[in-house]
Amino acid sequence: MNANATGMAAAREAPPRLAELLAKQRPDWHSEWAWANYKSTLVDLVRAYHLRHLCEIGGGRDPSFTAEEAAELGITLTINDISAAELEKAPPGFPTACFDVSGDIAAAGIAPGQFDLMFSRMVFEHVKDVRQAWRNIHTLLAPGGVAVAFFPTLYSLPFLANHLMPEWLSSAIVRAFYPNRGEETDDPKFPAVYDWCFSSEARMLPMLRDCGFSDVAIQPFWGHGYFKRLPVVRQIDDAFNALAARRDWRSMSAYAYVLVRK
Repeated sequence: MNANATGMAAAREAPPRLAELLAKQRPDWHSEWAWANYKSTLVDLVRAYHLRHLCEIGGGRDPSFTAEEAAELGITLTINDISAAELEKAPPGFPTACFDVSGDIAAAGIAPGQFDLMFSRMVFEHVKDVRQAWRNIHTLLAPGGVAVAFFPTLYSLPFLANHLMPEWLSSAIVRAFYPNRGEETDDPKFPAVYDWCFSSEARMLPMLRDCGFSDVAIQPFWGHGYFKRLPVVRQIDDAFNALAARRDWRSMSAYAYVLVRK
């Protein structure tokens, strides 16, 4: 095989950039798409980059995959949580790892480079030092490994209000509108700090590259379901979010996927 043919073959076999993989999914602007396609996005990453050893950050009692799904994909899934009590409620059949993703992972005895994919859903808004969390993730990923964080973003109105009001008040409001939320349920509410919870590349890219990631993709989403019981407010908010999406007003996004590769 000549040099040109070798180069062409290598190009064909090269894994896609993260932004290219996301673009193939044709994500919609509304957050409904983000919720509906989160798991399929992870599956696409597993297949595109041949990822086998996964860790779900903050998976606790509610991991994204069942044991049967993990077996079908040919993956091992370690469920992480900062809370031992949450891990006790994890479904059987998974290894668990109790550590703070933004803490001292060396002191916690977590070996570096052991995961191919680390991912989280509605976790990073609760992490007090997100920059350190990304640094730790870079350490824990094997070369070529990928991480995904799906989180709410500032300055969408519900999350800005949650960020500004005291925890006792935000908890009371959530319980009033969503009685299925609470410590005694399968969907508890945890304090949120929204550190580095943005969808703006201008804000996020320098920090993520400083953490060591060579490939970064950020997908913003607009809209949420917090005003669904308030018809007039919901209609105004829906119209505003549609406009913000068309204008790509990242500061008004409601959620984001952040994908990084080591």
